[in-house]
Amino acid sequence: MPTPDASTRDPVIRVTAMPADANAYGDIFGGWLMSLMDMGAGLIAARRSHGRAVTVAMDGMQFHSPVKVGDEVSVYGELTKVGRTSMTIVLEAWRRHRHEDEHILVTEATFTFVAVDDAGKPRTVLSDQLHGSSPRA
Repeated sequence: MPTPDASTRDPVIRVTAMPADANAYGDIFGGWLMSLMDMGAGLIAARRSHGRAVTVAMDGMQFHSPVKVGDEVSVYGELTKVGRTSMTIVLEAWRRHRHEDEHILVTEATFTFVAVDDAGKPRTVLSDQLHGSSPRA
């Protein structure tokens, strides 16, 4: 995914990092960021599968830059593959200091979701539900 550009990409989630999400040094907990990304991927998966979808895997997460209290965090996602019951979603998290324009990549990861029915059993996701490479929030 390219550097975020407000004119061409919409985030799946955008929030301001708050003190409750930070350690004693003002750095945001990695688990908080992982949770945001999981929620973002879940929104994309539910939208594309037209129903409930659950996280089954997360791969390749590496943290490149810390997030500080007050930073704006934007999560961008892209549905990259639809299988019979599964979906692969690549996400990136970017930070921006509230008074600056520069966006800095914080982390990226690949999430795998499975569409499930009301009983929690895998259900089919139609491949024609992949309507493009840039799901919108």
